[in-house]
Order: sequence, then structure tokens, then C-alpha cells
Amino acid sequence: MPHPRTMNPDSLQDMQVIDNDGDTIGKVSAVFLDVENGKPEWAAVKTSLVGGHETLVPLANASATDTELTLPYTKDTIKNAPHRDPEAQLTTQEEADLFRHYGVPYSGETVTADADQLSTDQPSPDQPSPGQLGTERDAGASTAQQIGHDTSGPTTDEAMTRSEERLRVTTENVEAGRARLRKHIVTETVTQTVTLSHEAARLEREPITEADRAAAMSGAELTEEVHEVVLHAERPVVHKETVPVERVRLRTETVTGEQKVSEQVRKEQIEQVVDVDGGNGGDGGIAGTGATTPVGDADGPDDQRR
Repeated sequence: MPHPRTMNPDSLQDMQVIDNDGDTIGKVSAVFLDVENGKPEWAAVKTSLVGGHETLVPLANASATDTELTLPYTKDTIKNAPHRDPEAQLTTQEEADLFRHYGVPYSGETVTADADQLSTDQPSPDQPSPGQLGTERDAGASTAQQIGHDTSGPTTDEAMTRSEERLRVTTENVEAGRARLRKHIVTETVTQTVTLSHEAARLEREPITEADRAAAMSGAELTEEVHEVVLHAERPVVHKETVPVERVRLRTETVTGEQKVSEQVRKEQIEQVVDVDGGNGGDGGIAGTGATTPVGDADGPDDQRR
């Protein structure tokens, strides 16, 4: 495997960290690059040994596999490393103090580990090393940039990323109700006209002729008699039958309409804050005051970053 200082910083990210006793003490949470050569210089180790804080460990004498970063230091050495503010960038003074703590020789104005003096037999943290005579710059000078997952964090690099929430509205199909076909029976009156016929009695008279005289005189001469005729008539007879008349089915169709959707979104705003020296005015602004200048357009996606 190549030396960790020559590896891609992304490949070092989230590696398991092993101390010189072979114990796992945490994982790499971030990688710091040297500003002079752009190579990995420090690994931020997130370990429970220090209450979950990040501890910087030099990569000068480390070794790596595909998943593990092995450090030639004990748990106590890492635990007792100089504490630094994780919210601030690493300064040359802090970097020099860390190199001295781990016994790594360093040199140069940007306090870089000496490549020609790196070995696994590094000096003990309690013994001085030749590299401790290297040049140190004043505290507050930025010497390294961090490659981290949080691109908008305060300890990444010299730039700050402004982010904002965008409202993206989509649609989904949900059950809005149900429609049913239900059949029930109703009663209504139907009127039809029907033609009826009936028999009516009609009196007919005909004279007696010689041909039927004998039949007409066959009875008594004078009698009382009743002759009856049955009369017939038609009457309505109602028959009902059930017949199919139509087919009814239920279908759906899509009706499109518009609806306004409102939601609150958050956005970050970046302002340039200039701290002005209170002794004299100068070009920075009015003496004794702080000037705040908005950076970028915070109203939409076309903001210009400077």
C-alpha cells in the first residue's frame, strides 16, 4: 500500500484507526492537507478516548491498508495530544506543538513534516527532535485545509458554501373516496290504453212467413215467457314479466385542476463582517465600528458567489 501522505484524501476518510498496540481507537473523521504541497498531513481521529472529540494525528509515520490506518502511537499519546478548537483552522503554532508532541521532525514556514527524516522509529514525545528547530509562524496563520464531509462547515477550507432549501412539489396518488353502483327497487304507475269489446242485447223483429208459421203456432196461444241470452265482455288482464332493459357500468376518468401549494423554506445568508481597528480609521471603514457586507444574492438560484 502507498504511504498515507501520498494517498487520495477520500480513501483515508472513515478508515478504522489502529494504535501501536493493535487496538482500534476510532476512525478518521477528516483529513488535513498541507498548503505547501497539497498532500495529506494530518488525520482527525474521532475516538471515545477523548470524549468523542477530534484529535489530530500526523500521517508522517503512519501506514495504511484498504480499511485501516495504523499509527505508531499509544492511546495515552493520542489522548494527551494538545487540544485545538475544532471550529477554527489549524495554525502554524498549533501544528508545531502537535509535531513536538508526537516527536515528528518538521521545517519550513508552513511547518511541514520533514520527508527525509520520516521513519517508524520516530523520537519519543518526551524527547526533543532536530526538527523542533524549524521555523514557526505566529499563531493565527492558516497552514492547512481540511477535507471533510460537511462542505459548509467552519473547518473545511478557505471558502464557505451557501445552501438553501428548494421547494419541489410532486404528486402522489392517494385514495380520495369511493363510488359505488347500488341497485334498488322503486314502484311507479304505468297507464296503458286497452281496447275492450263486449256483447250487447239487441231486439230484432221479423215477420212470420208461411215457411215458419207452423213452428210459431206450435205452443199455446197466449202465454207468459222469459227468454234469456248470455252476454260476453272482455276485461283487462294484467300480466307482468321482468325483462332486461340496459347495462350500467361504473368507470373513472381523470379530471385535471390546479391547486396552489405554499410551504416555508430556509436559506443561508452569508455576510462579510469587517472588524475595524479602533485606533485609527484606515481604509477598512469607520474607526471603532464593524462593517457588515452581504455576499451573494440570497433570493434565488442565480446568486453570485465571491
